Amino acid sequence: MNGRKLGASGLTVSEIALGNWITHGAQVNNETANACVHAALDAGITTFDTADVYSETRAETVLGQALKGIRRESIELCTKVYHPTGTGHNDRGLSRKHMMEACHASLKRLQTDYIDVYYAHRFDPTVSLEETFLAFSDLVRQGKVLYVGVSEWTADQITRGAALAQELRVPLVSSQPQYSMLWRVIEDEVIPACQREGIGQVVWSPLAQGILSGKYAPDKPLPLGSRASTSAGAPFFERLAGQWLRTDVLLAVSKLSSVALEVGLTLPQLAIAWVLQNPHVSAAIIGASKPEQVQENVKGAGVRLELEVMKQIDTILDGLVERDPAKTG
Repeated sequence: MNGRKLGASGLTVSEIALGNWITHGAQVNNETANACVHAALDAGITTFDTADVYSETRAETVLGQALKGIRRESIELCTKVYHPTGTGHNDRGLSRKHMMEACHASLKRLQTDYIDVYYAHRFDPTVSLEETFLAFSDLVRQGKVLYVGVSEWTADQITRGAALAQELRVPLVSSQPQYSMLWRVIEDEVIPACQREGIGQVVWSPLAQGILSGKYAPDKPLPLGSRASTSAGAPFFERLAGQWLRTDVLLAVSKLSSVALEVGLTLPQLAIAWVLQNPHVSAAIIGASKPEQVQENVKGAGVRLELEVMKQIDTILDGLVERDPAKTG
């Protein structure tokens, strides 16, 4: 597993990161979640991504337990703040109060003294950027956070945040957007803005919520056990990937399977390799409900796709790719 610098910072992350979103603490038992984490470690993954809101805070607890005993300096541990973690007025958002309290709670659940990259999970229009970045600044000064990131912020929001980060000497180094062959909304505005500010991309959903796994076939029932068929995953799937559950998209995906076969990859490996061809992407986050998925999908790292293969992919997906920057967030 190769490492890449995160933007212009000195922090190296693994090309593939393991995320535990709605899977760990909800869809799979803790023993399986632990096996996924250790499969990732065995494969050379050093970057682990979670959030306080995932599985109603249980995902952080599961990850902290799975990483117990692992040399802390050998991994990069990332989590997020913004979404509700309680019923109180201040149990959400990017206010100073919530950020301080949420960070302390995350540290306890993760069983660590510090977070490598602490993300603003979304932009908060109800709180001034000054308040948010002053809180980030204090967490950095206290040694509880090493680097700062944002997730699903627009180019304008990133530019405004970067100006404050520079003024307050806060190491804003990472953007975490959705990015895949089918979802390229960051290419026209977010990536250029981040490039100007020295911010790298750690992207989520390289498999387009499983559409690029090849498991969804045209005019066939949803496969049992897939994210779309489970009570925990169905709402997220419908919101994020329901638009692609169409015959024309699924037929195109079946053609991508043939491309993958030609280059000696599975379709998920091809999708991950495609994301990693972008020089502005520092890491791609994968999820896993069983360790075998980790072992297979990490083979998408370290692959160089020829220009002709990239063109072939674009031809197959012509007219199906979402590129509208307004859909960021």
